[in-house]
Amino acid sequence: MPKSTTAMYNGCLRTACFPKIWKRAKLIPLVKPGKETCEDMTKYRPVSLLNTAAKVLEKVLISRIMHHVYSNNLMNNNQYGFTPQTSTVDAVMALKDYVQSSIDDGQYVAVISLDVKGAFDAAWWPGILASLRQLRCPGNLYKLSGSYFNDRTAFLTMNNCMTQRNISKGCPQGSASGPGFWNIFLQLLTKFRVQTEHQGNSIR
Repeated sequence: MPKSTTAMYNGCLRTACFPKIWKRAKLIPLVKPGKETCEDMTKYRPVSLLNTAAKVLEKVLISRIMHHVYSNNLMNNNQYGFTPQTSTVDAVMALKDYVQSSIDDGQYVAVISLDVKGAFDAAWWPGILASLRQLRCPGNLYKLSGSYFNDRTAFLTMNNCMTQRNISKGCPQGSASGPGFWNIFLQLLTKFRVQTEHQGNSIR
């Protein structure tokens, strides 16, 4: 069994094929804390139940991608979420140090906090793949990521009725690769913002 399983996953990596049968998710709508009495559909968090074998391949895929990213120092140092050896405490402490340093220099400090609505559900697949190209992701991992995003479906069963839809964006909540792919997508957004600021400065 171990040899067969290893051969199967190595075959998926070698051929850059994510089996279609593993790309079907069962949606479980969970009510978000504090929104039990809300009448809006946004009170639900759509968690995806995925094939266990698929999650193992996801873990292998994203672990190798993130090893490439971190070993080549390609991740933004200001990214704390879903990053090894960091947490929200590190982010708060970095903010505290910045504020304290600014105050000591006699400057004013303003903090703006943004919440990305439906971040995981709206992650743009072409953007993730573009970011992987910019990060010079190994070819087989890039192609396997493309296969992972292709032909995905999700179904929901309620009151003995089932409906199924094709998925064209987003990282399934409950997946092993979702947090990693979201961080990679943020790299593209951050780079675009920096380039835009530089272009604006040159125009002025």
